[in-house]
Amino acid sequence: MNAAKRLEIFRRFHEDNPEPKTELAYTSPFELLIAVILSAQATDVSVNKAMAKLFPVANTPEAIYALGVEGLSEYIKTIGLYNSKARNVIETCRLLMERHDGQVPQTREELEALPGVGRKTANVVLNTAFRQLTMAVDTHIFRVCNRTGIAPGKNVVEVEQKLMKFVPKPYLMDAHHWLILHGRYVCQARKPRCGSCRIEDLCDYKEKTSDD
Repeated sequence: MNAAKRLEIFRRFHEDNPEPKTELAYTSPFELLIAVILSAQATDVSVNKAMAKLFPVANTPEAIYALGVEGLSEYIKTIGLYNSKARNVIETCRLLMERHDGQVPQTREELEALPGVGRKTANVVLNTAFRQLTMAVDTHIFRVCNRTGIAPGKNVVEVEQKLMKFVPKPYLMDAHHWLILHGRYVCQARKPRCGSCRIEDLCDYKEKTSDD
């Protein structure tokens, strides 16, 4: 795919959705961090439902840590893998209090040192909470980038590096939101909805469908 096509793809994404946002509900960097940790292999909808009950009761490292693993588990037991996630969140809260004065750190290295925080989670927090130029590549983005030809790669790190290089600079900050939403609602895993796709004429995918 050439640079002109990529520019037009992101121009259209921007035209349709000038200020894309994560679908996770949060009001602080800490709430976003916890929501993203819990969203691994779970839907944003399920996480938001659980957080709507948890955050009014506890939305700081101190308050969640005070719940303990069992107390927290009661709030998040509707989310997949909740037992291990509860342990990770409690330990993350402890480390935030001990190492960072209860604040969410703003570097990838410090974030990835927290339990349950991998490269993708760190990139989401850095980009969404702190508006840093990072690219969080999840399964949706990996699929869209390989299928369309925007930034093909063998693994998520390769796709991330290509996106950072190829996405036109004016669109880099919000690119991962557009790509996630496109993968979630249009360029879906089982059967892409090519018939209602805004970038169908620019996409390199060979097996396009007529589905809306």
